[in-house]
Amino acid sequence: MIYSARDANTNETISDVLILVGFSYVNKLQILLFLVLLVIYLATLIGNLLVILLIKLSPSLKTPMYFFLVNLSFLEICFTTSIVPQLLVHLLVEEKTISIASCAAQMYFFNIMGLTECCLLSAMAYDRYVAICHPLHYTTIMSGQVCALLTGASWFIGISVELAHTTWIFSFGLCGSNRIHHFFCDAPPILKMACADTSQINILVFTVAVLFILSPFLLILLSYICIISTILKLPSTEGRRKAFSTCSSHLMVVTLFYGTAVLSYLVPKSGSTRESDLLISLLNTIVAPVLNPIIYTLRNKEVKGALRNILKKSTFAHSRRNQ
Repeated sequence: MIYSARDANTNETISDVLILVGFSYVNKLQILLFLVLLVIYLATLIGNLLVILLIKLSPSLKTPMYFFLVNLSFLEICFTTSIVPQLLVHLLVEEKTISIASCAAQMYFFNIMGLTECCLLSAMAYDRYVAICHPLHYTTIMSGQVCALLTGASWFIGISVELAHTTWIFSFGLCGSNRIHHFFCDAPPILKMACADTSQINILVFTVAVLFILSPFLLILLSYICIISTILKLPSTEGRRKAFSTCSSHLMVVTLFYGTAVLSYLVPKSGSTRESDLLISLLNTIVAPVLNPIIYTLRNKEVKGALRNILKKSTFAHSRRNQ
């Protein structure tokens, strides 16, 4: 479905494309920014692919926590890929245009990944809750079927909700200037261009935020209240340390994800500049996904142990072939 932008004054179609102003203000530094973002993007792809490959090759990592981590890594690859390739192209060309249909598709896929990640992080928090608060029943409660159901539900919610959400936003048409002061098609700047009264859309956005973003966060918060309460009751310091270490990586990822999202969408913009808003969006969309595999590898003894075992096997096999 092709949507057309309309001039708010003449109500005539002015173009079938939008201009993403993005980082045009940095002028000659765009090449440097291109190189930095390219390195970060490649690191995101390589890091998350290595996490997926490591978990698939390591028998010791065939647990629910790492099943969810594989899905999270795949999701992060899709999340950053929905934004970065186009941004890299726009940093190299004069015409930073995008068709309105492509803009709608980009917003759709970006929002799918964001909403699915909210739900998936909630499922991972539940997994840690069961592991620490109900360890004797962990294998029974977190069966393969339950893990698949929680993951499938996360993706279903993201895809179905954002399909309706994005379609409704673009069904109003776009009015006024076709220049967007952002580096991708995000909901807030697009909503400002809607041709009709956006009060109903704002109610929808608020409802989606409460049901599918705030609710998962509250479930995560409740899970960690129970987890911390259980950990504090453990008799030994070593036991408390080991119990907390099993969920520290997830807690850091949750803090990074929601922290950058709050800065991007909930902090009042009255005292901010467009440049600072773009930098905050970079943290949320590009920097956060590259840090997640680092967090899960550097702070996780099981993952580091599995990596060492694979490297030893690879080195041993290589030496045997050379003999």
